[in-house]
Amino acid sequence: MTRTRFLQIHTLHSYTAALLNRDDSGLAKRLTFGGASRIRISSQCLKRHWRLAEDPHALQTIAGYVDSLRSRELVTEKVIAPLKGRFPASVVDVLEPEFQQLVYGDKADKGKKSRQTLLLGKPELDWLAREAERLASGANDAAAAKKAVSEWRKDKNYKAMAENCALPGGLTAALFGRMVTSDPAANIDAPVHVAHAFTVHGEEAEGDYFTAVDDLKKDDDDAGADTIQETELTCGLFYGYAVIDLPGLIANCGGDTELAARVVHNLVYLIAEVSPGAKLGSTAPYGRAGFILLEGGDRQPRSLAEAFRKPAKPDLDDAVEKLATKLALFDQAYATGESRICLNLSDLNISDVTLGTLSDLAAWAQARTTEASNA
Repeated sequence: MTRTRFLQIHTLHSYTAALLNRDDSGLAKRLTFGGASRIRISSQCLKRHWRLAEDPHALQTIAGYVDSLRSRELVTEKVIAPLKGRFPASVVDVLEPEFQQLVYGDKADKGKKSRQTLLLGKPELDWLAREAERLASGANDAAAAKKAVSEWRKDKNYKAMAENCALPGGLTAALFGRMVTSDPAANIDAPVHVAHAFTVHGEEAEGDYFTAVDDLKKDDDDAGADTIQETELTCGLFYGYAVIDLPGLIANCGGDTELAARVVHNLVYLIAEVSPGAKLGSTAPYGRAGFILLEGGDRQPRSLAEAFRKPAKPDLDDAVEKLATKLALFDQAYATGESRICLNLSDLNISDVTLGTLSDLAAWAQARTTEASNA
């Protein structure tokens, strides 16, 4: 079997009368591909729903999970706020700008808008909170606090926060990476690469005119609805693509192969079952993948999006046929030898690919992850 460095995940999801991911004008996000406008779901939207899913296979249920938070107010809320009321306000006021600068950079104490939205892990936040409390408890007044925190800052950086911790940025950073402009050494490369999903066919969209009626309106009131609005609804069969750099994930998990394998197992479930989407109450945008193809190999990954450059029919069978045809052409031309397994609800079978349930696919991906550390 080919050594698995990269795990590729291809999916086809169908959604009807939904508004899955909106742009700044409130309309569905779009992408022009092959000369045709498609409905799009951004990778950021997909990752956020997988990361925050309340699900039996949620990342938070994994043994070894380490939490993290993304905000411009991490120092304000998690480091400084616990000190207020316990220590003199003058002491706390001296400490805050130093901690803001340590986390967010030299201009961070100028206000919330000057800060980068950062992701910090619970171990990093806990360390900062302990250090802030220690400095506050050791200072009798503002002058003493200023001197102590200035000395403390001289050799402090993100590396100090991460000492003796396998997942300093939490599991989210271990999967999806982190960029810190104030300290590039704190950056974490993302081993999970996620493409924007798009409809395999041309866009299917319409404006939905809707009203709200005042139940207490009297006969002599003005006729008509109390509220008149319009939104956009879309339908589509979406191609999704993600790649997991397995050695990279294992490294980000502090070398814990079993933790990385559990993460991959659950991530397969989340990608298949967790739906992105707003307007839950009025569209119920829930769908599960009708097709999933997992590939394991050691060569550079390649998307199968090219199968849909010429728009397919809005039909699962046609989409699977086009995907299988493109896959066969890649195999013939490049002979990269990936091992494969798929879940397939269409009427078209893909030759030489093992068919399995979602449970089979998750277990297969978990096993490939374990093998990756031994290769």
